[in-house]
Order: sequence, then C-alpha cells, then structure tokens
Amino acid sequence: MHYEYPEAFARFYDVMYRHLRDAVDHEFYMHHITKTKGRILEVGVGTGRFFRDALANGADIYGIDISGAMLEVLKSNLEASHHHRISRQSIVDFSFDGKFDLIIAPFRVMMHLPDKEEQLAALNNVYRHLNTGGVFIFDAFVPDLNQLLHPHDRTTDFDGEYQPGKKLRRSVSTDPDLINQTIHVTFLLEWDENGKNNQEVWKVPLRFFFRYELEHLVERSKFSHSKILGDFYGNDLKRGSREFIVFCAK
Repeated sequence: MHYEYPEAFARFYDVMYRHLRDAVDHEFYMHHITKTKGRILEVGVGTGRFFRDALANGADIYGIDISGAMLEVLKSNLEASHHHRISRQSIVDFSFDGKFDLIIAPFRVMMHLPDKEEQLAALNNVYRHLNTGGVFIFDAFVPDLNQLLHPHDRTTDFDGEYQPGKKLRRSVSTDPDLINQTIHVTFLLEWDENGKNNQEVWKVPLRFFFRYELEHLVERSKFSHSKILGDFYGNDLKRGSREFIVFCAK
C-alpha cells in the first residue's frame, strides 16, 4: 500500500521542509547531482526540492513520485518544456527506456516500503535502470531507541508562516510497532486562511531499519558493491550516528 501526500501537505511542503530539511541534506545530494555528467533520476521527487535546483545547474535529471498532489505543485513551478521529465511512478516498478548514471531516493523513500519483497523489488528495479558504474543513493534514519519506547504525542516540529501574517503549524504523533519495525506517524497540519483555522491530518507508517538488516537487504539484491555512511558529511558509521546513507554501485 502506498501513502500519498494529501493536498494541503503538498501545498505547504516547500515552506516546511526548506526550513526543516535543507540544512541537513541539500548540499550532500546537490554535490552528487552536479558531479554526475550523465542522466540522473530522483525517486520521490515530490515538489522538487532538489530537482529544481538541479535543473538550474544544468543537470539532465528526471523525477518520479507516487503522489499526484506533489507532482502538481512541482509542475506549477516548472516551465512546460520540462514537464516531460517528471512522471507518476513507484520505485518498485517504474520504467524508463534509457538508463541512468545516478539514481537518488532522498529523505526516507525506502522507509515507505514496509514489505521486504517490495524493498528488494525496488533495489533490483533501480539496478536495472543504472548504467554500468552507476550509483544508487538512499537514506534512512538510525532508530532512536528512546523515541521508540517513548512515543511523541502532538509534538510541534514547525510553527511559522506560509505567507506574511498567515500562520502554519505542524505537529507529529508517533505510535511505534516494535515487532513489525514500523512507526505509525500522524501529522496534524493547521493553517490560517479565509479568516478561519483549517486542519488536515495525514497518517503514514515508516519502516525503520537497523544496520545489518540494510546490509543484508542490499546483499540479497543484484547490487554487488555497497557502503553505508553515518551522516551527510561523509563520515563512517559510529556510535551516535543518526543517519544511514547507503551507496549501492552497479
């Protein structure tokens, strides 16, 4: 089952994540995009947080996403001549005629696949679409055991404005399922518009991984070479690492 971003979340995505996420991963992914000379695919392109900057830097980049609402926002910010570069497809079974030198799945895309068969199918599908020597990069968070034992209850992670004088707030609640290695996340979005307070709720499960599980998953796939880093600065995994940055080479 796929969980698409609802309309209001897509509408305000850039406002929230330029603030919440850009300082974390933007420089890392843009470095790998700009040093790639051939075709690039971004899986989970969303509203184009990387995609638009990549195009502006001359990258030959394409993007897919399962959320129609997110892609509509992206299209509204692209010239019509670039609309052919984006399509509504899933990482599990997307299809392109040509191959790519770099495929990226930023910001937890693989964590939206709860089923191990889907995870393996996704890796193998990516492998088929890479040129020899091509690289697939994705990330996942390192599970925080304290947060798994003590769930969040409506914790505010964004409180700002989407336009001058118009408030936007998002809160997060979590319900971990340790047996199935899934965190059931409930987002509550609240915003001022037309003189009233509006709300939208989105519920989505996130499948969390541990280090050796990720290594074993990649080893089961068609990829023969991989490594996992511990942050977006290129450091190795160590105690205290909060990110899994996975590189899979064909």
